Amino acid sequence: MPRPSFVIVVVEDERHKMLVYRYLRGHGLSPHQIRIKTSPSGQGSAEQWVRSTYSDEVEAHRIRCAGATAALIVMIDADTRTVPGRLAQLSQALAENGIQPIDNNEQVVRLVPKRNVETWILCLNEQAVDEATDYKGTRDDWNELIPRASERLIQWTRSNAVLPGHCIDSLRRGVSELNRLSF
Repeated sequence: MPRPSFVIVVVEDERHKMLVYRYLRGHGLSPHQIRIKTSPSGQGSAEQWVRSTYSDEVEAHRIRCAGATAALIVMIDADTRTVPGRLAQLSQALAENGIQPIDNNEQVVRLVPKRNVETWILCLNEQAVDEATDYKGTRDDWNELIPRASERLIQWTRSNAVLPGHCIDSLRRGVSELNRLSF
């Protein structure tokens, strides 16, 4: 599959945005090749916004792919739900809008950090974490941790990379999803 010339990213918040943006830039995409849509602040549930935006973006992605090689990345926290449960909600959003399910050959990536993206950021910074604890309010230096986390994510998604034992399940799944992209 050819390298995407354009990537749309749909995320809940600024930390999602920073992690995915740095990841894409680390793979050589220029800023004009990346368009990020972030949940509007103060207008309700961010995860609900991502779920409601998802089907429109999948439909638009399929239209874009008719004329260019594009990718779609969606990041939504599992929160207290399971990763399969959150993925089922995304699939249900497609079904409710009469849109065909995602095919494994499509460059559509669904990232679902459990419990939230902060868990992934800590794990990528080699800290022991679990997927039940909410780490969101435990630090003030999240933005300083993201550059290292994105570099590590790039390393972990290289072909033949071996994930360390401390890598949590939702991040392992995320790495597998990112490996579906052609870089």
